[in-house]
Amino acid sequence: MRFRTLSALLAVAAVVAAVPASAQQKDIRWGTSAVGSSGHKALVALAGVLNKEMKNYRVTVQPTAGAVVTVKGYTVGQFDGYYGSDVAFAEFANNDKRFKGFKENAKKEPVQSFWAFTLEVGFAVHARNKDKIRSWGDLDGKKVFTGPLPWDTRAQAERTLAALGVKHNYVQVDLTTAGSLLDSGGIDAFAIYTSAESSTAPWVTEASLAADWAVVNPSQEESAKLKKAGFSLVEVKPDIFRKDVHADKLVLAPFYYGFHVGLEVPADDVYAMLKAIETRTADLAKADAAFTQIAKDMPGMQRRGVESSVATTAVHPGLAKYMREKGVWDAKWDNRIAK
Repeated sequence: MRFRTLSALLAVAAVVAAVPASAQQKDIRWGTSAVGSSGHKALVALAGVLNKEMKNYRVTVQPTAGAVVTVKGYTVGQFDGYYGSDVAFAEFANNDKRFKGFKENAKKEPVQSFWAFTLEVGFAVHARNKDKIRSWGDLDGKKVFTGPLPWDTRAQAERTLAALGVKHNYVQVDLTTAGSLLDSGGIDAFAIYTSAESSTAPWVTEASLAADWAVVNPSQEESAKLKKAGFSLVEVKPDIFRKDVHADKLVLAPFYYGFHVGLEVPADDVYAMLKAIETRTADLAKADAAFTQIAKDMPGMQRRGVESSVATTAVHPGLAKYMREKGVWDAKWDNRIAK
């Protein structure tokens, strides 16, 4: 009996050993932002697609205090996938701001592997103050919640105000109380944002139920100053918020966001992941409007995302392979492919 048991175990081991490593299911602990954020909502949708399309991988969504936590977590081995933006990548590369003093603790560096959408950042005030606070410059000296400390949307909001020389008073609040605090006067403004110019975060929708807020757009002079400082601006239709924002358009400052993995995932697997996403972009956009940009032009989004960060962050060879196939790769980036 012992001989038969040993033989059976050896037979099982032989079968397992015969299966190629790429065919065995591997876990991807994929970090994202907090529950209620755009990032968490989007990764839940993406994980659903990848778990169906890539049988050799199993994605688990792991929310954190903010996207920057996932980038840091990846570099020290806590996560296999991370929610990284061009803003965070630049800070990591320069070892400053939210990453100041952190880089020397990193065991590996992040790379670019999939750009999902842009987030577009702006500001809102209570409707009763819309005639008093008419531009971003009017936020000077005001109590402003630009977002939770680790969030990249906060980093982008702070960058835009700094470029304009606006010295506001940052107030840290819980997301669930942002609307009520604006209504009571506890804060004078908070940062709002859209995803892919098509949807907004659940917490912003919740805040809309607690306060009648009005969008504040930058003045023409402020817009010109921001563009000169290197920011791009987009106009977004207000119906995204499904409420009266007391303006016929929103002028917001976009930045690029993606769900990335590192070199632990082989180039062929990242290429297969991108191809799988490409075949399901319509389903992703139906599940979350944040994916409408890749549904319209996924190769173009990858090119724009790489352009935003190629100076600071290397490109996964799987992404480079996909972009070459699609004709959106620039040969001048060849020396920026991660090894």
